[in-house]
Parts: sequence; structure tokens; C-alpha cells
Amino acid sequence: MSEALLAALRDVVGSTNVLTDGDLSAYQVDQRKRYIGRALAVVRPASTEEVAAVVSACAAHGTAIVPQGGNTGLVGGSVPDASGTQILLSLQRMHRVREIDRANLAMTVEAGCVLQTVQGAAEAQGLLFPLSLAAEGSCTLGGNLATNAGGTQVLRYGNARELCLGLEVVTATGEIWHGLSGLRKDNTGYDLRDLFIGSEGTLGIITAATVKLFPKPAAIMTALAACDSLQAALDLLQLARARTGSALTGFEVMNRFSLALVRRHYPQLAQPLPESPWTVLLEQSDNEGEAHARQLFESLLEAALEAGVISDAAVAESLAQSNAMWHLRESIPLAQAEEGLNIKHDISLPVSRIPAFVAATDAALQQAFPGTRLVDFGHLGDGNLHYNLQAPEGSSPAAFLGANEHAVNKIVYDAVIAHGGSISAEHGIGALKRDELAQRKSPVAMGLMRAIKQALDPANRMNPGRVV
Repeated sequence: MSEALLAALRDVVGSTNVLTDGDLSAYQVDQRKRYIGRALAVVRPASTEEVAAVVSACAAHGTAIVPQGGNTGLVGGSVPDASGTQILLSLQRMHRVREIDRANLAMTVEAGCVLQTVQGAAEAQGLLFPLSLAAEGSCTLGGNLATNAGGTQVLRYGNARELCLGLEVVTATGEIWHGLSGLRKDNTGYDLRDLFIGSEGTLGIITAATVKLFPKPAAIMTALAACDSLQAALDLLQLARARTGSALTGFEVMNRFSLALVRRHYPQLAQPLPESPWTVLLEQSDNEGEAHARQLFESLLEAALEAGVISDAAVAESLAQSNAMWHLRESIPLAQAEEGLNIKHDISLPVSRIPAFVAATDAALQQAFPGTRLVDFGHLGDGNLHYNLQAPEGSSPAAFLGANEHAVNKIVYDAVIAHGGSISAEHGIGALKRDELAQRKSPVAMGLMRAIKQALDPANRMNPGRVV
């Protein structure tokens, strides 16, 4: 049966785009190297029609499909299992920008287009596509939508779902839903778009999207500020919102140890402020110009200093300095990887409850696992923390993770639920959190999710074993 399927797939996409031999680790090993799979074949279609034909062929042969964009996910949702029976469908050849509608502030892009390319296409038209995350040089728009990616500017522009106007999707039966609407208002029944966004390829395959664009800001200001506590960082957020309103586009927080890891592994990266318990990275986008932006920003920081909310601050004087500040923030995950395997948590909480959550959970983890090093950073402005644990100094990171990950997760997720939060803010569920989701989500919600999966993919061929 597999040979007949492979022959059918070669007829659809060409023999050079059905990969079965050689080093396929770029497709079969996940970003964190926690999941290592083996596909029957890696299939690389170049059009929506080819995707539909591949899905139809797989359906006819009873074969499961794992869709993949840039393979930058962190929850094991985009690599095949180890059975050697699944088709890995890579969308990387589908990378065209189909249309930019300046008057409608919209752009239609294929799913395999790298996020940085989408940003660049908008910028070339003097416009802004604001979705921005550390993996933007390799992640793809389809993957961003399939996982409902967040990133650094959710505070102002929203996550991937809020930036999407319409989708083109190949269903589990190989049909094509042409939903590439540029409409901001379309009240004609169920919102099918929202079913597929965040579904992680379990309901269908996103092949293209129409996304929102925005006027490019006249000026962008960036600063670092030192805070003595997480509550002070929250006070700074409230002050910034009051003084800058919607101009506040980024508000990132980093604890002392997260920046210490960057200092240890990337000493060439300048850190303009002395060490402090918490460091905030603020960004403001201004439509009036640099002089207005600087005056507003410096006024905010002066008020924060006078109120004792911050102890020090540094404002970027150039684009290079602004990029360097963001590079510090984006280097934290890289520094963690250099330090060794770690236990990651991508959690969301009501912003007001974050200081209490961190204080209580830090204490509980230190009591249970003395010497544990907490790497706490993320998007305080929208309530999303990357609450990670590094093994105690001198111990084996792999051994610590293997022995304690389940117990650590229980402490963290119990606290997240107790504080009214979510166990996944922007990374998705994938395989990593599937069982945790079943325990933490309400039975009613899980029942509804399973009913949707049964309705759209009754044979369970679309990315099986993920999410539900």
C-alpha cells in the first residue's frame, strides 16, 4: 500500500519533492530535540491544488498527515511519530506573497512564507505587519496561524488570530475552502476562520491567509528600566498605559537570572543597566514623530523614577541601540539552551495576579527542589510569562529534567489554575501538553473540542495525537 501511495504522491508533486532517503532530520526532529520521528515520506507541494491532491491521496490510502511550516514549534506538534507510516507535508515551497491591497490595509500570503519575509513585504510598501517573535527568520505564517502565535507586540496589535482576516484551507477530505476574505465585518454564520486558527493542523491545512496591515509608525522608542520587584514592574505598566495609551507596543519583563544567563553565555552583548531583580523592556510607537515620542517616553521614565517605580533607565539613542536591547531579550532562550536542558512553561495569567503567582510558585519550587534556578521572562503587558526552570548549579540538566519534570509541572500548573490562568499562552498544545490539557480543561470544553475534531476529521488523519 505504501508504494502505491508514494507513486501517487510523486505523480502529484514530482519525484524530487517526495523525500524518503537521506538526512531528513530538519523535518523529523523538533526544535527542542525532544521529539524525533520517522516519516513514510516528506512531501513538498507547491500549490494549494497540490496540497489538496496530496490530502486526497492520503485519505484514499488511510494515511495520516503531519503538516509542517518552519518546524520552529516548542511543543512537539509538527514532526511525525516514530512509526514510519505518516506523511510529513511541508509547506515551505508555498511562499508567495499573492497580493498587497494598500487601500484595504491587507495582504494575502501563502502559508510557507517566512514571517520575516511577510514583514519585509509590508515594509516595502511603507506599511507594517506587526507579528514579531524570536523565530521570525525561520517560522512561517501558516505555522504562526496554526498555533495562534503571540510574540512581542500583542499588547498593541493582538496575536495571530486578531491579525487574520481570512484563510484558505484544505480540509481533511481534500476539499479547498476559499475563505481569503479581506473583510473586517462578515456576519454570515459560524466563523470558520477561527476554527482553524490555533488548531495546530488537527482540523485542516492552512495554505494561505489574508492578514491585516497597519500604517508604519513615524517613530519607535525603546528603553530598559530597572525595577526592584515584579509589583514595581506592574506599576510601571499601569503608568505607561496611562501616559502613552495605545502607543505602548511592547512591555517585556526579565528577571535577574535570565539576564545573568545571557551575560554568562553571550558576554559580548552589552547590558546598559546594572543588575536588578527585574528589568523591563518598553517600546513605544508614535505617529507624530521622533521628537514627540522621545518627549513622551522620557517624561514617563522621569515620572516613574520620581515615584520610585524604577531605580534606573536607559533610552535607546539609535536603531542599533534599540536592536541591541531587543537582542538581549531574545537571547534568553538561546542562553538557556547553552546552559542545558530546562523545563519550560508558556503560561498566561491575569496581569494583576502575576506578582502573587510568581512569589508563591517560586517559593513552592525552591522548597520542593532546593537550588532550582528560575528563568522568568516574557510579555508582562499581555500576561504571558515564560516561566522556566534550570537545574541546580552543578547538577545534570538531563537527569534533573528526567526525574522532576512531572512534579515541577504539577506545582506550576496547579498554581496557574489557582490564579485563573492558562497552561499555554502562545506555544500551543502539540504532543507535549496534550494529556495535561485533558486534565486541566473543563470536561465541557474538551467535549466540544472533540466534537469539532470528529466533525471535521472523523478518521483522525490530520496531525493525530496532537491537542485532543
